[in-house]
Parts: sequence; C-alpha cells; structure tokens
Amino acid sequence: MQPSERSFARRIDLTSLQLFVAVCELGSIGRAAEREFIAASAVSKRLSDLEATLQTPLLYRHTRGVNLTPAGESLLHHARSVLFSLEKMQAELSEYAEGVRGHVRIHANISAIVQFLPEDLGDFTREHPQVKIDLEEHLSTEVVRAVQEGAADIGICNAGVAAGHALQTLPYRQDELVLIVPRGHALAQRASVAFEDTLDLDHVGLHSNSSIYLAMREAAAAAGRTIRLRIHVTGLDAMCRMIDNGLGVGVMPRRAFLLMHGVGALECVRLTNPWATRNIDLVARDFSTLPLTARLLVDHLRARAAGPATSRNKALAAAA
Repeated sequence: MQPSERSFARRIDLTSLQLFVAVCELGSIGRAAEREFIAASAVSKRLSDLEATLQTPLLYRHTRGVNLTPAGESLLHHARSVLFSLEKMQAELSEYAEGVRGHVRIHANISAIVQFLPEDLGDFTREHPQVKIDLEEHLSTEVVRAVQEGAADIGICNAGVAAGHALQTLPYRQDELVLIVPRGHALAQRASVAFEDTLDLDHVGLHSNSSIYLAMREAAAAAGRTIRLRIHVTGLDAMCRMIDNGLGVGVMPRRAFLLMHGVGALECVRLTNPWATRNIDLVARDFSTLPLTARLLVDHLRARAAGPATSRNKALAAAA
C-alpha cells in the first residue's frame, strides 16, 4: 500500500460510511437520523466532512430529500462492499469465540474414504463437535463435477482428474496400487510384478469409470493388450471376497488392503509401474472463498497428511 493510500484509509470514517449508506437507502437525512438514533445535524455534518475528505460532492440536497451524484453512486457501491466485509469478518471471528459451527459438504473417491478420511475426519469432529460434515463417495470424475456445480464444497480425488476444469487443487495424500492375489497363487511369492505380466490372468475390477480401472485399461492398451475382466465390483471389500474365491486377481491401494486384511486369505504384490503410485488431491473452486469451517477442515486435512504417523499408521506400515 502506497503512503497516499494509507493516508486515505485513515481519513475514511466507518461511522460516516454507515450513515452515508443509510441516507442513500432512505433518501433523506432526517429519516436516516431517526433510524440510526442520531441528530439530523450530526448526520449532515458527517456527510459534509466525508465530501470534504473525498473532495467531491456525493449528494444533491433538495427539499424532498437527497439524490446521489455520480461520485455518490460509486461510493455507495464501495461502502456497501466494505461494510459487508466487516460484517462477514465479525461473524467469522465470533465463530472462534463461540466455538466453530458450520456445515461442510465433501465428495470423495473410494480410495480416500477407505484409506484416510475415517481417522482424519474423526479427529476434526472431535476438535470441532459443532461442525456437521456430509461425506459422499463418488468416482473421481463425479467428484470434480460436484465441485464445479457447487454440490460439494471440497472434493477429494486422484490428481490429474481436475486438470482442465478451472478448479484449484492442493496435495493431500499419496497411495500405492498393488496386485491382490490368493495366498496360494503363483504370484503370491513374488516381491513385485509389472501389471503387463498379469494380463493373461482373469481380473476382478472396480467400476469401469473408476480412476484405478481407467489406469489399468490405459496400461493394457499401451502394451497392445486388453484386460481379461471377469467381473466388475463396486467396493474394495467385494473385490477381496471375489479374489479369495478364485474369480481372478485385482488391483487396489495397499493401505486399503491392509485395513481389510481379514477379508480372505490374500497377499499383495508390489506393482512396478510408475502409475501405481498416485497423488490424491483436495479440490475446490476457490479455497480462499470457502466458508470458515471448510477452510479449517482443509487446513486440518493437510496438517494430518504432513504430520507424523499415528499409531495405526505405524502398525499398518509394520504389517506391510
């Protein structure tokens, strides 16, 4: 801010702005004085001082009331904006004093919901019990659409899906896709495998538009092959049960598999493909304009992702 701008800001009186807006809304200095419980002469004096500060007439005064000059029209627009921002600031700061309240709508893909959000959202709601969180599971493409259309405040999905949609993204987590096989399978003893080497096997796949299945399909096409898909399922637990019963092999995030380790006699094998390591992003139309509660949640999720591992995370890492 330039020195002249600072001087101008100091010379503008907020009470005078409030009175100016009242006069404009009521069209009369007298009626504005009655509404604001102040003498009409005091209102008139403040308006004259404001005109002197701005060095331009703001009102045409006549016997029936007042009308705005062109400069007055401009000031009215800016004054309302300034007063609205002050009211918003007061409301948000009062939320801190009274305990944060609010409602945050989140749409997230299955990988984020299974692997990370139960613990992260649980911690947040314990810190802010008066905040209501609505969480819905959707495919990553649908998450992006919901944020675009305003159906969700925050989206959580795989990085890259939001590209080209004029949305803002922030990094949240990273996951690793692995191959899931029955314990007695020929690949179960392998330390790692390339996805292309599994294409002679039957596969149990997620929804055809899921980011995991799309990545698998692109990898198969790049190898000049197709996936021998035996069955589509809608959930990771269903995938594990199908694989355990001999219907094929499957691809899912490692941490999700470890969390569901009791679902069948299964093993996971590391995939050597670069696309098997994925970034999960937070998505919003504009993070800076989110309501206070949503911004607090974004900060919490990013802090959780960057912070030290919880005891549960450590146990999962040890199991891996």
